[in-house]
Amino acid sequence: MSHWGIEVGVKDFRSRLICLANNFWWSWNSEPTHIWRSIDKQLWRDVNHNPIAFLEEIDDARLEEVSMDTHILAHTTHAERCLQEYMEDPDHWSSWNAPGMRAKPAAYFSLEFCIHESLRTYSGGLGVLAGDHVKSCSDLGVPLYAIGLLYRQGYFRQEIDETGRQHEVYHDLDTDQVALELVCNSEGDPLYVTVPVAGDLIELRVWKAQVGRCPLFLLDLLGDALEKFPRTLRLYGGDKRTRIVQELVLGTGGYRVLRELGIRPGMLHLNEGHSAFATLEAIAERMEEQGVDFHQAAVEVAESVVFTTHTPVAAGHDRFEPGLVLKYLRPLRERLGLSEDEFLALGRMNRNDHNEEFCMTILALTLSRRSNAVSSLHGEVSRNMWRGLWPEWRSVDVPIGHITNGVHVDTWLAPELNALYASFLGTDWERSMCRAERWRGIDKLDSLSLWSVKVALKGKMFDFIKRREERRRERLGASDLPSIPDFHLDVLTIGFARRFASYKRALLFFDDYERAKRIITNPEFPVQMIFAGKSHPADEPGKALLQRLVEISNDPDLKGHVFVLENHDMNVSRHLLQGCDLWLNAPRRPLEACGTSGMKAVFNATLNCSVLDGWWDEGYDTQNGFAFGDGLVHVDTKEQDRRDLLQLYDVLENEVVPLFYLKDEQGVPIEWLTRVKNALKTLAWRYNSDRMVMEYVQHSYLDAAKIRTAESLS
Repeated sequence: MSHWGIEVGVKDFRSRLICLANNFWWSWNSEPTHIWRSIDKQLWRDVNHNPIAFLEEIDDARLEEVSMDTHILAHTTHAERCLQEYMEDPDHWSSWNAPGMRAKPAAYFSLEFCIHESLRTYSGGLGVLAGDHVKSCSDLGVPLYAIGLLYRQGYFRQEIDETGRQHEVYHDLDTDQVALELVCNSEGDPLYVTVPVAGDLIELRVWKAQVGRCPLFLLDLLGDALEKFPRTLRLYGGDKRTRIVQELVLGTGGYRVLRELGIRPGMLHLNEGHSAFATLEAIAERMEEQGVDFHQAAVEVAESVVFTTHTPVAAGHDRFEPGLVLKYLRPLRERLGLSEDEFLALGRMNRNDHNEEFCMTILALTLSRRSNAVSSLHGEVSRNMWRGLWPEWRSVDVPIGHITNGVHVDTWLAPELNALYASFLGTDWERSMCRAERWRGIDKLDSLSLWSVKVALKGKMFDFIKRREERRRERLGASDLPSIPDFHLDVLTIGFARRFASYKRALLFFDDYERAKRIITNPEFPVQMIFAGKSHPADEPGKALLQRLVEISNDPDLKGHVFVLENHDMNVSRHLLQGCDLWLNAPRRPLEACGTSGMKAVFNATLNCSVLDGWWDEGYDTQNGFAFGDGLVHVDTKEQDRRDLLQLYDVLENEVVPLFYLKDEQGVPIEWLTRVKNALKTLAWRYNSDRMVMEYVQHSYLDAAKIRTAESLS
């Protein structure tokens, strides 16, 4: 081949890979990932699995070499064909169950979206749920437009110093280094939208991330707006002024973007109250289009609004001082023709209390006719929590239902386990994974094969942890840190990874320090515990918990038994969920709305040990995992913690540890794996996001969009 021919070949191969990278479909399909890893595994790790950055960094010489590798070329061609077929396939769940949504798509608003670790528009569970929701809508063919914010500095990178203290580090996003494209208007020019805020106009630019079949629009503040509100660059960490601007941009700006693009959604889905201002923009538009007054327009818009509340923790519901609301929303209030008192009443429990703050959750509940919590227990808690909005009703009659969350299986499932399940359930198992009977085949799963895969995944997790810790030590340049522990494949390994908020009780296990030591350092039946998680930048008690945990991990008596991994993100979660034997969850009931990490553990053959809260309260059946806590709530939280702790110790000592170490002559814990299979049979068909999205469509979206189906006509 001539030099020119080689040059053309490399350029063509690079462009093919860029086309694959520009749709986040690759993030839940293993073949594109396999291609990039095959080209340069170390670079793939160094760029945190970001294919756009990867293709910017890789040199032409290496691409020239691999562009002539028939194995890689075959994988590339196959991946391209799979993506094309996926995008063009007209035969999907929605085409048969919700064809009317093609004309009346859903608009899904969320302050966070966790699509992949390369796009830092998430901090925790809310964003993970939103990302999984969009991906399942894509897989099922549900027409949905997602709307969020582009955070130029995202959520912080966590660095833990020698003392265990958390430090927040922010890095500016280079939009050329992620799979984003500027949205253009009909003339082909970049689309700009303005939002009136406190007498000024904030100008927004719009980016699009293509997530399979679903576009995710991300709004980006420009120019003077950034100078006035610099904290909007970050996800959380700002003051109330910053937050109200972000929520105005999300709700009002997001709705305006859809209309500028000619999109008239059939319904608005508000993922938490942050985006509730979208309802006010929709009402104002209807008033102007139809000449009706506020009250008539509000009734009509509310019929098309679906609202999901995510937290039973009071601090998780945004509240703003009345003066701040009146200042920043004055232009919108005037368009609606409401007095100051009438406007503030939309976000108040007691509409006659002029000192009550304006609550975004109350605004969302007031202006929606379909509201749901995210688990059965959370539904009960939410009905009691917001009962004051319907004072004449019994709490059981308060119109807040529940749709239990689920997880996007392909995003979180280890490819090795996917292949193993396919060999026993059939290669198309994921297309029918919401049918309970499909999972009966898991009984045929060979225990030795399952255990071999789990041990291999545990080894990969340990290698990952060691690499991460080596980088931390290089950064600190500290020679007096304890050596990196030697992890053991045959030792029971427990994972705990979540936000370090006080109610999640990361340190509960260590409340009786000496007993905790005895359990995990038992020479005959030892335990390894791996912790990861961030504290909110303003949460000093949470930071203190993290620091204490690092101190515990440095206790010489616990060397090799307790380890804290810094900078918890989507990538860390995947490794821990796939590699651990047991997933520990210890929230103070009933403050865990759902808790989807435990669902991801199920698919990865990792057993749950959790308080009976959130999803586990409805999923646990005594043979599909472990539970502690008696399902009751004590008015004295210290007493509740004490009781839960005693039961946790009892479960670990008398159930978990003996079962794990009961192994056959091949070293396989047969009874443990029987419980793993029970978990897959009883939980996998229920706790996936395909089932969740189907329920949203059938029970909320179709009604909100006034779409009649054959079922509704029968």
